[in-house]
Order: sequence, then C-alpha cells, then structure tokens
Amino acid sequence: MRNLLPLISSHPGGRSALTCRYRCGDACFQEIPNTSDNEYVGDVIAGALSRRSMMRAAAVVTVAAAAGTTVLAGPAAPQAEAAALAGHGHTPDRPTTPAASGARGLRFAPVAPNKDDKVTVPDGYGQNVVIRWGEPILRGAPAFDPDKQSAKAQAGQFGYNNDFLSLLPLGGEHGRQVLVANHEYTDENLMFRGYDPANPTREQVEIAWAAHGLSVVVVQDESRTGKLSPVSRHPLNRRLTATSEFKVTGPAAGSPLLRTSVDSTGRKVLGTLNNCAGGTTPWGTTLHGEENFNQYFANGSSDTDKRYGIAAGATERKWERFDKRFDLAQEPNEAHRFGWVVELDPYDPDATPRKRTALGRFKHEAAQPRLTADGRPVVYMGDDERFDYFYKFVSSKKMKKGNSRAAREHNLTLLDEGTLYVARLTGDSPAAEIDGTGKLPSDGEFDGSGVWIPLATGNTSHVPGMTAEEVYVFTRLAGDKVGATKMDRPEDVEPSPRTGRVYVVLTNNTDRGKPGKAGVDEANPRNLNKHGQILELAEYGDDPAGDGFAWRLFLVAGDPNDPATYFSGFPKEKVSPISCPDNVAFDPHGNLWIATDGNQLGSHDGLFGVATQGERRGELKQFLTVPSGAETCGPLVQDRRVLVAVQHPGEIDGASVEKPASSWPDGPGRIVRPSVVAVWRKDGRDIGV
Repeated sequence: MRNLLPLISSHPGGRSALTCRYRCGDACFQEIPNTSDNEYVGDVIAGALSRRSMMRAAAVVTVAAAAGTTVLAGPAAPQAEAAALAGHGHTPDRPTTPAASGARGLRFAPVAPNKDDKVTVPDGYGQNVVIRWGEPILRGAPAFDPDKQSAKAQAGQFGYNNDFLSLLPLGGEHGRQVLVANHEYTDENLMFRGYDPANPTREQVEIAWAAHGLSVVVVQDESRTGKLSPVSRHPLNRRLTATSEFKVTGPAAGSPLLRTSVDSTGRKVLGTLNNCAGGTTPWGTTLHGEENFNQYFANGSSDTDKRYGIAAGATERKWERFDKRFDLAQEPNEAHRFGWVVELDPYDPDATPRKRTALGRFKHEAAQPRLTADGRPVVYMGDDERFDYFYKFVSSKKMKKGNSRAAREHNLTLLDEGTLYVARLTGDSPAAEIDGTGKLPSDGEFDGSGVWIPLATGNTSHVPGMTAEEVYVFTRLAGDKVGATKMDRPEDVEPSPRTGRVYVVLTNNTDRGKPGKAGVDEANPRNLNKHGQILELAEYGDDPAGDGFAWRLFLVAGDPNDPATYFSGFPKEKVSPISCPDNVAFDPHGNLWIATDGNQLGSHDGLFGVATQGERRGELKQFLTVPSGAETCGPLVQDRRVLVAVQHPGEIDGASVEKPASSWPDGPGRIVRPSVVAVWRKDGRDIGV
C-alpha cells in the first residue's frame, strides 16, 4: 500500500488563519453554539426502532432509479429496507478505468494533486477568466484601479470573493446568458495597501460594504469555444450591496423581532451579507444563502445571540464604528434581519430582492429547489456549523408554468407559504460497530432512516413553547427543542434532477469525538473528522413532500489509501484523493461535481466529478485545481462548459497587497483578484464525453 498523503495544516479544515478571520469570524475557534442536550444519532440508535421495522410500516415505497421507477409494495417486504436507495453496495469486480475513460461526462484524464499557482485543467481543455473583482458592469462605473478605489466605483463594479454562480438564458439575444454571482466576504488585507486592521478608515469600510452582495451581469458566448465575456453596461446588469434595499416577506415579516429604530415595520432591510452558495429555481429566479452573518455584529449579549455565534466584543472589521446597526448594544434586533435565503429576479433590474422568512434563519449555505409531482417547490438547506442541522421547506402553492406576468408574480410568492422541517436521522447498525475509525459496519454501509420533523406552517408553530415567529427567527433553537440530528457542518444540499436523491455535503468537523463533544454515529462515523463526507438521501415514495427518508453515506472523503475512506464501493485505487467537500452541482449526465474548501491532503483545492449511478457509481476524478490560497466555489457544469468561482486567491497567512502570496490571475506585479473562470474542450465537444 502507498503511504498516506501528508496533511498540510493543523488549522481546522485546512484553511489559512486569514481565511478563518475574514470569512467566518474564526468560527472553529469559538465555543460551539449548539449546547442543546438533544440526542445524537448514536444515542438514538440504542433506543429507537430499527430502520427495517420503520420501513415495514410503509405500505408502498417508490424509488426513482436511473432506468425508471421501481415499486415495492407490501407492509413487510424484506427488500424494503434498501429500496429507497436501490443500486447500492460494494461491487468487488469493477472494470478497469484507463485515464481518459470513465462514466459518461467524466471521460477526461484526471488532474494530479498539485500546488501550482494557477487554474490547472485536464489535457485538451482551455480556459478563460470571465470576470474579475472590480471590472465595471454598470453604466458610469470606472475601470478598476487598486490604488484609486471608492465605494461609488465599487458599487458599479463586480464584487469581491465570488461564490455561487448561476447562468440563465436570455431570449432574443443570440449567444448571451445572464450570470448571477454571490460575493461572500471581503479580505481587506488583500484589497488595500497599508491596511491597519485595528483602525480601518470609513472609506475602506464603505468600499467593503459595496464589495459584498450580489452581481448580475450579461455574458457573451464565443461560439467556437466555451469562452465567456462580460457585456458591460447591459440594461440587466446590477449590483446589490450591503446598503441596498431588501424586502422581508413571509410569515415573520413585520414581527417585533425584526423591527429596529430605523425600520419600525420590520419589513425593510439594508443589505445582504456573507452570501455563500445558492440555487436556481424552476421559475427563473435565483436563491442566495446568507451564511456567516454573525461575524459582522458586535456586542452580542442575549442567549439567542450566543446560539447564533455572535460574540460579546468588537468585530474583526469594526463596522460598528461607522454604522450603529452593526452594534447590537444599540440595535439588538438588527442581526435577526440576516441569516435568510434571499430571492432575486435577475430579469427585472428594478425588482426589490426578498428575504424569505418561511425558510428559517440560520447559516444558510445554499438552497436548491425541486418540485413535487403536483408542482410545489421543496427547498433543501444546510446550516453550516459544527453539530447543527439540515432542513427542508415544502411550499403549499403550486408553480405556474410560462413567463406571463401573472405566472411570474404568482411564482414570486411560492416561498412565502408552506411548512419548514428539520431532519432527524437513525442508523441501522449496532452502536458498537461505529468505532470512530471509519471502518464499515458489518452490513457494508453507513446507512439508516430518517424523519422530517415539522417546525412551523404559516402562523402555526409545531414546536412546544415557541411561537411561529420565534421558530422562523430562531430556527436553531426550534431544531434543538425537537431533537434534530447534530451533523458535521451540513453545507450544500442538492437534489439530483435525474433521480430525486438528495446529496447532503458534510464538510468536516475536527471536534467530533473530542472530550465533552459529541461522539461518532453512523452518519458521522469518524473522530476528529478532517476530510468530511457526503450523505445520500432518498425520500420515501420519491415524494419530496413526505415525512420520511432512507439515507446512506455516498462518499467518505480523504486519501483513498486510508481505510477510513469510502467511494460507494468503487475501487479506491482508481479514484482521485479528495478532502473537505463544500459546494456541489449536477452535470447533464447525472454526475455530481464537488468543489472543495480546505484540502488537507497536500494539494490545492479543486473540482471533482463523481458518478452517482450505474456500474461506475463512486468513480471520482479531479477536473481542476485552483491557485495558491484559493477555494473552489460556485461550480456550474453545462454540456460544453464548466464554470467555477475562484475565491480568495492568495489568502495565505502573512499575505498582503505589499506581500502577495499569489500572482493569479494577471501575473507578478498585479493585485490578486477573485475571478470567475470558464473551462471548455478545445475540440469543441461536450465536457467529459
């Protein structure tokens, strides 16, 4: 056996300290916000009914599979326990996998792990930088000048630290699409020469406000390649920042918990912060998750502030010096106005984006809908915190098809009415078999069943002791009260458009199994979990509005030479090493593409494709790596193009504008700039076929 790959950092998740400071406010060094005593999965296993007996109670289980639909009927069918996740299990004799063969969509020579300061792509593929931080997109915005930045200029330029990406069609304009991007956070050390973290200037703070938020920019397709170029000053181009107006909608809108001295209505918020991943709706809007919003607010004092990770002292960026709304001693409700899913209509540059309270308030990583059989949207969501939960929202309204004004107006109300749920998982193996090493239990898989626990429907709370408004504003506390399952940082949660199976990305949790912390369980089977895992979930009856599901671990990340890793039974000598999965997306062939954050295996972060169906299920191949200090974000995979957001390049401890740790994307002597990159095949054919 080959030696295990070396770890490159003892920092949680493999990130630099600089990234931890500016992206999440050193969350991994703070006390874990979830101090509830609700049961962990391992505790539930010992006293709960087995998954088998639970599934025998189901009359019919319908499973979406690659080739169609399988129905298993009868209250006690022995096969029912595996039906909702058909096609699983270890297959010892798989075909060999030459470098450029593989599952359809993954037929490329995998990129080797590396530490090169560039975007590295497979042989035969080309790339271009689509748009950089600071490029003008609105009329009147000047060209980017790192030494002459201003808040006014930045408000008309592409924002900083791009994350989620969506490409939407643009009818009537040949070869053009609408690109929507999140701008998660700013790193002032890499933005401003001579930056003094203890004494930021008002100008620097206002530039940072303008660099947060969202960008909408039309892009032009070059027909002979996959190259994309921004169409500056297009009428649809737009910037939303930390000072733009947003509307609060849904059942908590107008609540006293959301009112401040400058907004007595509780329905109008200035800004959106720390937008991480998101989603694209079937009705043509985009969803944006407000994640580590807690780090922007100073002087937290309440128990609810603590549960959301809001510290008692000053913030890293010191924004509270320049606007009292960031000082909770003066505006105790302002933080309640962040931590939502934002819905944006990219086709209407005058529309006010909406914060959807029916989807709950927590550290939203992403929000990707699917539709029920009768057309109601269901949105799956993760709360990116150690030992926190994952959720879903089921709308009570049906989507209207078409692009008429009436249909669009109706569809913009879909996420305001419905039921919010949180997940509780149960494993089906004896607790003694989950020993913290990652060793598979005797049945050959980490798997089990789960239930969706209702939290609130409209103005009705299902949580004893909490009103509906409290459930929406303090959703974490509602999850605590009903005994939701504590997970290893649930980030992106994406349903497959082909099979309906839902993939829950659990990035890592180096506190798992430490003294005084939660021990291992079947869904989170490794102590000191550095590398993370991906859970696969199938709703009973393939009904996304249902209240039960089967689950199993689809992938346990790390060095394939480590016995603790697992790739759905695919031969581990034939896969790429992967660490810290973060955002995911599906390609047109049903493969799952995984962006990583904080690789612990001696390589830069990257983008990977993995087959989810057929005989090559679990075959994982690395498609690209990003430059020094960067994270791979916003993956989007089309037939002939892959898009990634290269976030925080050069964000390495000790780096600054004067002492850059990367020269990407423009070479030595130029400021490092987060950017969006497109990748395509040089021969013009589809990706990976």
